[in-house]
Amino acid sequence: MKEAPNLKPTPAELAILNVLWDRGPSTVRDVQYALEDQTTGYTTVLKLLQIMLEKGLVKRDSSSRAHVYESAYAAEEVQVRLIESLLTDAFKGSAKNLVLRALSVKPSTPAELDEIRKLIDKLDEAQ
Repeated sequence: MKEAPNLKPTPAELAILNVLWDRGPSTVRDVQYALEDQTTGYTTVLKLLQIMLEKGLVKRDSSSRAHVYESAYAAEEVQVRLIESLLTDAFKGSAKNLVLRALSVKPSTPAELDEIRKLIDKLDEAQ
């Protein structure tokens, strides 16, 4: 995994990263159209991508007229970093409290609960 100790995208940056993870390499216009909030203007998306490039969150291909951006990190890498930060900062390192809070905030479907049970069983077997 690439070293990125301060990998904490803002909510707006995370929205752009989600577009790039879903669509793959994209132009500024592609990202703007894909964002659910259609009030976000082209120049706002461009400025955010430029900031994200400086932070190392995205890479840019400047070989064509329309620059193409892509995430510098896989979704899983960013998710792990965000969870590690949340776990440490808000839950004092307690995975149990993090999971309990997450499940109480947004109810899971029976299928999701089944997946969670399987993961717990798998983790139990590994110990």
